[in-house]
Amino acid sequence: MLLKDLGLDFKVAAQEIDESYPTELPIKDVAEYIAVKKASAYSIKTNELIITADTVVIGEKTILGKPKDENEAIATLEKLSNKTHNVTTGVCLKTINKQISFSQTTEVAFDIITAEEIKYYVSRFQPLDKAGSYAIQEWIGMIGIKSIKGDYYNVVGLPLHALWQSLKEFK
Repeated sequence: MLLKDLGLDFKVAAQEIDESYPTELPIKDVAEYIAVKKASAYSIKTNELIITADTVVIGEKTILGKPKDENEAIATLEKLSNKTHNVTTGVCLKTINKQISFSQTTEVAFDIITAEEIKYYVSRFQPLDKAGSYAIQEWIGMIGIKSIKGDYYNVVGLPLHALWQSLKEFK
């Protein structure tokens, strides 16, 4: 949806990859590392540009991944309530002759989210497929996020301004 809104002509190609990373890798570099790893999984034809990305939510110096179940989603949202965390998205642009990668971090501050609000969100939305158990563009973001510092679209999953600038420079 975001690439379409940018006016780009593209096709989606999905491929399962191992999203593990070295334990000694600095936490701020994980998203970019995985984005590059995703790009390396594709065979590139002449005149193709591959764009891959990965987003991680970092709270209290820990990556808050996709929850395994509703109880883990509730626990994660309780951890984020009334706290500030970072959302980092790594992006890789790759052609047959060139590759660049970058990452962008946005600071997100949640207000107090009550147990009732968290349960409402978890029961009516799909937090199990979302890093940090939430999507900023959904109800929990609308009622719970009191401020962000950085690119809103980065929290959605793709830093559009940085991507657009990189695409203009990528030749």
